[in-house]
Amino acid sequence: MNSNGPFHPTRINRRYIFLALTSFLLIYILPLGYRDLLMPDETRYGEIPREMIAGGDWVVPHLNGSRYFEKPPLAHWVHAGSILLFGENNFAVRLPSALSVGLSAWLVFLLTRRAGRGDPSDDGFSAVLAVMVYLSCFGVLGVGNIAVVDSLFSFFLTGSVAAFFLALEKGRGSAGERGLLLLAGLSCGLAILVKGFLGFAVPVMVLGPLLLWQRRGSDLIRMTWLPALTAVLVALPWTVMIHQREPDFWRYFFWNEHVRRFAGEEAQHKESVWFFVMVLPVLMIPWTFLVPAAVAGLKKPGVWKSRAHLMQLCACWVLLPFLFFSVSSGKLMTYIIPIFPPLSIFMGYGLSQAIRRGSRRPFQWGVAITVVLFGVILLGLIYAQTVGIEDVPLYLDSWRAVLLGFGVFGVVAFCVASLRSEYGKRKAILMGLAPLGFCFVAHFGVPDSVVEKDAAGHLLEKHRTRIGADTVLIACEESVGAVCWNFKRDDVYLLPPGGELDYGLSYPDADGRLLDEESAIRLIEKNRDRLALVGRAERMPGFGEFLPEPVSKESSGSEGFEIWFY
Repeated sequence: MNSNGPFHPTRINRRYIFLALTSFLLIYILPLGYRDLLMPDETRYGEIPREMIAGGDWVVPHLNGSRYFEKPPLAHWVHAGSILLFGENNFAVRLPSALSVGLSAWLVFLLTRRAGRGDPSDDGFSAVLAVMVYLSCFGVLGVGNIAVVDSLFSFFLTGSVAAFFLALEKGRGSAGERGLLLLAGLSCGLAILVKGFLGFAVPVMVLGPLLLWQRRGSDLIRMTWLPALTAVLVALPWTVMIHQREPDFWRYFFWNEHVRRFAGEEAQHKESVWFFVMVLPVLMIPWTFLVPAAVAGLKKPGVWKSRAHLMQLCACWVLLPFLFFSVSSGKLMTYIIPIFPPLSIFMGYGLSQAIRRGSRRPFQWGVAITVVLFGVILLGLIYAQTVGIEDVPLYLDSWRAVLLGFGVFGVVAFCVASLRSEYGKRKAILMGLAPLGFCFVAHFGVPDSVVEKDAAGHLLEKHRTRIGADTVLIACEESVGAVCWNFKRDDVYLLPPGGELDYGLSYPDADGRLLDEESAIRLIEKNRDRLALVGRAERMPGFGEFLPEPVSKESSGSEGFEIWFY
């Protein structure tokens, strides 16, 4: 794999592709079913599809039998399809997120590889390196292994942008151009059905400026009406059906999930305008410190020019959504996941050019700092396990700490091997392989404190025999998704506050599901010997101030959950 010697493109490309596929299977597919579903997101995105299947209502999303209008239905449909194929289990609930990452990685490969056609020096190395960067960034890995909508949303956005960009290379008015524009509109419409109007706004804010940059302003209307019409037609059937069934949906969804969340004074998750500037370096680990090397590679004479159109696309794709989400009021780290495909293209192409054209010093420094970072993480892990945090070890099962320690050590070892290698491509490949072991064992290394605080599945399963089909269940907002998912129920009573369920509980058919003090006491007295209350341990003493004393209490820990049996 000497970057300075002769190569055989087909043979080497197959090796690269094998590495990328193996990486994806190892860190995204194989460990999916190991961990309990975390609350509230994973249990929610498992339970809503389960209720769709059980109730046969595929138009109106429900959680615990009440309307849930936080998102359109496509993500729930996809999760429901996975559950129908693989059963009601953790693997099925998480699989759509993982596959979305894999498909997005394929689009990253396609865009990068296609841009190098006609270049005899392009053997596909930069495309596969871009894929490996994408798959191993902590931000992508974090959402690709849990049941949330962000990976699926990012995939459809990537598909829309990629298809439109490829259409720009086709002849004006050709069948190929029309087909790709239709595909761009299809992907855009599906993105709308995943997360709402952002599915339309993000492609527009990327592709409009791109056309102006490339001096194709005349194509702003000629090339956009077809994908825009297609997107509308894709989203229209469900849009009409939900309006007929639930006339208030669009009012609530537009004002609550768009205007209030992104521009309101009381927006959820309100953060500083600099929030994403601070979190992006964390989400890009372990490649953060190699950004200067990639920039140095892109600055080499002729490098940007040789891939000008793709580089312009990626610049618009990174900068404009980043600025949009930065000025929005509400922010979560997952909001900027859609910019990781173009970031990975920048990194893959820039790093491949840096090592090819002799700019190895920034690369060496970046890898060296990564060694230091993970060396510190390894020392911190040893300290947290042996000395403990507040005298409590990080893991009760020492084997998990050892396994995670080997994963961190693997990052250090591969990075050191990359530093010592004399061959450019081998240096980059070793760096690409460095995080794979850690990313795999991280599935088994979730700290006990996190499991205790955010996963109630083990506690609920442990006492499944005491909770039958006729048991009356009461839960707090934080635990209701887990209770419904684990016991396959949609009739759980809630203690206030209702939180995200408040809107659905306001409908007449949900009357009585949210209990006040008096109604909770009456319900308990009426159902003695067949009632259980599930809630966060920290909140249970507050309930105990007005509820009767339970017959028995079971707990997963002071930071976890409790079940009170009456």
